[in-house]
Amino acid sequence: MIEVRPLEEAEVEAVTAQLPLHRLGAPGGEYLVAWEDDLPVGHAHVAWEHAPPELQDVFVPEPLRRRGIGAALSCAFEARARERGHRLVGLEVAEDNTGAIALYERLGYVRTGDPPRRVVGTVQLRTGPLEVDDTLLRYEKALSTH
Repeated sequence: MIEVRPLEEAEVEAVTAQLPLHRLGAPGGEYLVAWEDDLPVGHAHVAWEHAPPELQDVFVPEPLRRRGIGAALSCAFEARARERGHRLVGLEVAEDNTGAIALYERLGYVRTGDPPRRVVGTVQLRTGPLEVDDTLLRYEKALSTH
């Protein structure tokens, strides 16, 4: 069974041994970590300072994909956003990431009217520089009140 909860300071070392927490320590955000049998099996960063709050840096190791871990992380994000009084959440996904797009659309996320956003260059992450060349699509989801 998958359990998703916010990353605690005491868990950082165990999680970073298994998963790349690229945005650890980013201001205004938190990581949600999916656990299975006391092992971290996926994570998602939540940027609370964005309007609406944004799901970012969702990661599940390749051998563990297609088991509902990404969906569990997304649903936990939505529940935390709802608890904080948010009625809308968002995310961006690379246009060539068809698996993630299918997941988010299945979960009720819809494309906004925003044009695709091209990101090219070097992004400085906690784990070091990363070269990116992506076209990102913007999705949002209205949250129900129940």
